[in-house]
Amino acid sequence: MDIRKEYSLKAHNTFGIDAQADWFIPYKSIEELQLLARDEYFQECRHLLLGEGSNMLFLTNFHGIVLHSQITTLETYEEDEVHLTLLVGSGVHWDDLVAYTCARGLGGLECLSLIPGQVGAAAVQNIGAYGAEISQRVVSVHTVHRRTGELRHFAPEECDYAYRHSFFKTAEGADYIVTHVLLRLDKQPELQLDYADLKARVAARSAAPSPEDVRQEVIAIRRSKLPDPAELGNAGSFFMNPIVPPARLTELQETYPDIPHYPAPEGQVKLSAGWLIDRCGLKGFVLGHAGVYPRQALVLTNVDGEATGQDIARLAQHVQQQVQECFGIELQPEVRYIS
Repeated sequence: MDIRKEYSLKAHNTFGIDAQADWFIPYKSIEELQLLARDEYFQECRHLLLGEGSNMLFLTNFHGIVLHSQITTLETYEEDEVHLTLLVGSGVHWDDLVAYTCARGLGGLECLSLIPGQVGAAAVQNIGAYGAEISQRVVSVHTVHRRTGELRHFAPEECDYAYRHSFFKTAEGADYIVTHVLLRLDKQPELQLDYADLKARVAARSAAPSPEDVRQEVIAIRRSKLPDPAELGNAGSFFMNPIVPPARLTELQETYPDIPHYPAPEGQVKLSAGWLIDRCGLKGFVLGHAGVYPRQALVLTNVDGEATGQDIARLAQHVQQQVQECFGIELQPEVRYIS
């Protein structure tokens, strides 16, 4: 097993923060994780599961063990006339998986194109875009318990999925290390085109669109709005879209009749965090080495490559304060702070 000491995490987080881990352990199998589970030192140390770091902000060095999946299984688990189920390793790059399924005409993941990160992290975060979430496709999440080495497969209802949430983000769930995700795709896809902009673009592209057509339009939209982390450090959408009661929306519409809003579970309403930030005049705002992306206010960036995690966090706090003062709405980070 490859165990690295005092390891730089700069290449393992999309903000490009030059934090360091005491120990960095890439693992390639369930057996390696079970071997670690029997190690007393491993049990005593803090641990962090890190994929591509596309949803993490390191505020300081990480004193403990960072685990990085290199399990790259991608195989058909079962198939019938309607569905094909894939067993996917937690270390598979998420967008590689989406490209693979769309190229084969399989429906279900196309709206989640170009989202960075690994498959394991996607299942933990319950990634979503354009009305789709990975939880809609999960058959089971396969794990190893980091303390006992026990194998456990979680059914969707056990994952406690909600908006950008799962059981694995809780204190109890954090002890389960995702090794594989079982995903069900449609062989006769019914495309999910709930967003008007995407629907119009896909219709203009093809009269009989395929998952690949939707994928290409999602990619085009994302590239027009979001910076490439390889060129400008960022973690995509920094804040979650706030969910409010309908009565609160009605109040806001009295002053802001054009406020974007979308249906949310349990009769609630989802607002656009990017729109709220933009209306505060913060698009393009720079604070030290950190900035609000000029083309999408929901994105915070490492402007010159020199920002620390604290720089990004200070900017985030400023954005939250401005939105609170202007709209009375508290924005919650989608990005996870690591200290």
